[in-house]
Amino acid sequence: MEYIYLLIFILASWIAVRQIKKFIALSKTEHLVDWGAPLINLLDGVVRLFCHRYHRQPKQYYDLPESGPAIVVANHVSGLDPFIVLCACKRPVRFLIAREEYNRFGLTWLFKAVGCIPVDRDSRPEKAFQAALQALDAGEVVALFPHGRIHWPNFLPGKIKGGAVRLAQRRNALLYPAYIDGVGLSGFTLLALLVRSHIKIDFHQALNCDAMNTQQRLQELAQILNRSNNISD
Repeated sequence: MEYIYLLIFILASWIAVRQIKKFIALSKTEHLVDWGAPLINLLDGVVRLFCHRYHRQPKQYYDLPESGPAIVVANHVSGLDPFIVLCACKRPVRFLIAREEYNRFGLTWLFKAVGCIPVDRDSRPEKAFQAALQALDAGEVVALFPHGRIHWPNFLPGKIKGGAVRLAQRRNALLYPAYIDGVGLSGFTLLALLVRSHIKIDFHQALNCDAMNTQQRLQELAQILNRSNNISD
C-alpha cells in the first residue's frame, strides 16, 4: 500500500511541476515591461495573465510617451484597480499607496521592488509628494487614485484630491486619466481579486494642467473619474 501512495505522490508532483512550468511559460509570453529584475519581470507577466485571462481585461493601453514623466490616474472601485492600471501601461509604473497597505505582511519587499511610494496620510503626506516629484524628475511614470480610497457601488464617490493635478503643474507633466468599469466585486479589496470580472477601461485624452487653473482642472478630472459634475477641493 505504501508503494501505491508513493506512486500517487510522484504522479501528482509530476503533474504539478508540468502545470507550474506551463503557467510560467504563459506568464513569460504576457510579460510586457522590463522592470530591471527577472523576478519582477516574471510577476509582471503573471499579473497581466491574471487580468487578461481571468478578469477579461482587454489589451488596451494608456497612450503614454515612450520616455519622460507622466502621471496616470483612474477611479478607485476595488483592490483590483492597481493591477488593472499596471496592465494598461507599457512602462514601469510607480504607485502612490497608503502606508498601511505598503506595510502589509509579506508584501513590503514587493512594493519596494516595484518602486511604490508609501503615503502617510495622517502625518507627513508631503514626503510622498516630494518622492513623486523626484520620480517625475527622473522621467518615470507615477500612478495614483485621486479618490484616495475605494468607494462602494451605489454610493457617490468622494471628492477628488488635488495631488495629481499639483504634481502635473509642478513638473509640467501630462495627466492621463482612465475610467475603470466592469469589476466583478467592486467596493472590496482582496475579494475583488477572486470574483471574475469583465473589465472595461475608458481612456481619456491627456490633460495639460498648465492650460487651466487648479480648480477648473479638478472639476474636469472629477467629470471623468466620477462620471458626474462634482467639484473637488
